[in-house]
Amino acid sequence: MPAQLDKTFLRAHPGKAVGRLLAWALLEGRPLTTRGRWINPVVFALYRLAGRVRFGVPVADPILIIGTGRSGTTFLGTVLGAHPQALFLNEPKAMWHHAHGGEDVIGSYTTAPARFRLDASDATPDIARSLGRIYAWALWVTRAQRIVDKYPELVFRMPFVRTLFPGARFVCIQRDGVDTVLSVTSWSRRKGMERGGHVEDWWGLDDRKWQLMVAELVAQDPDLAPLREMLAACHDHRDRAAVEWILATRAAALTAPDLLTIRYEDLCAAPQQVLGSIQHFAGLSPSDAPASYAVHVMEQAPPRGTLELMPELVDAFCATLDQAGYPESAERVRPRDDERRP
Repeated sequence: MPAQLDKTFLRAHPGKAVGRLLAWALLEGRPLTTRGRWINPVVFALYRLAGRVRFGVPVADPILIIGTGRSGTTFLGTVLGAHPQALFLNEPKAMWHHAHGGEDVIGSYTTAPARFRLDASDATPDIARSLGRIYAWALWVTRAQRIVDKYPELVFRMPFVRTLFPGARFVCIQRDGVDTVLSVTSWSRRKGMERGGHVEDWWGLDDRKWQLMVAELVAQDPDLAPLREMLAACHDHRDRAAVEWILATRAAALTAPDLLTIRYEDLCAAPQQVLGSIQHFAGLSPSDAPASYAVHVMEQAPPRGTLELMPELVDAFCATLDQAGYPESAERVRPRDDERRP
């Protein structure tokens, strides 16, 4: 079903389902590898309208779900979307591109230069006003009270977001790196496509995301920087996904009053406890609705097996597994024989 809705959500929260459908249809835009991209001009027109018309006070306290894709970010956002106060926006990257034209690393809406990292100096009152008014319009349309914005790449832009929204709360969800990498690999093989002479997959339009990641993020990582030339020529989804997981996990490895880090495995094992801690942290009123929905739809995926990586990545990947609290998963990581490299 569209908009990350299922029959359980529709039966239990019909009013919330309407709001979620409106958000999906009118607010989020359609990135690469999705259908219905004809709607994007309409979405951008609505953003411009929201910037001209006041729909209440601009939002200053969004809840941002960050991390690495395929780590349970969508599941967490959908579950929090069951909260009576919350409106879940699933990667409204069109909105962020509308506000800041240099952040689209995927190439969904532009091929102009872009960056992964944005800091406080990139935040302007105009950007804050634009995003805050679109958020306020979204709440007005759906009759919700708090925004839950899932955008994993914001893990590299927390100083930027903090300057725009001093009341923001970041929830970083982490998952076993081996399972995450294998999930990304499976997704990109299934969803990648060629269209109009261009390749569109997890790594952006014609590898745009990957090349920007190597040039900007890999170049700044002490363990990965020496591999920059090799990684720039890498085409194996497993190696690429391992690099992305390393970089995102390290970017989130800090302590801050506005950042809460949870584990996907803990969310599946104890949803009531984990979701209660998120609600308290984010300032949402106590509600059993998110945990009740999670229990009905949750099926924790079993470990996906062994991950084979280029030998040069194994040490950095296993060290990051240990730092993130998954030391036992290092036993599932193997160096790939040079002769078997694509």
